[in-house]
Amino acid sequence: MQFTPYFKNKVLLKRPYLKAEWIEKTLNNPIKVKKQPDGRIRLWSYIEEAQKYLRVVVEPDGETVHNAFFDRGFKK
Repeated sequence: MQFTPYFKNKVLLKRPYLKAEWIEKTLNNPIKVKKQPDGRIRLWSYIEEAQKYLRVVVEPDGETVHNAFFDRGFKK
């Protein structure tokens, strides 16, 4: 997995509970995918361990992680 400097220097500091395997699961097997107007891509997956939906935002290359967080407003 590749990460933006923003993800490494900001997101992980704010959300130290995020696990690499959760992000990888979301990248490899999302339940929903949506492209943003800026070209970034949002991917969601359900994290059984946390009982929540994780949203991972990747750069337009589809691989570089820019953001990740539990999405309280997610609707299938």
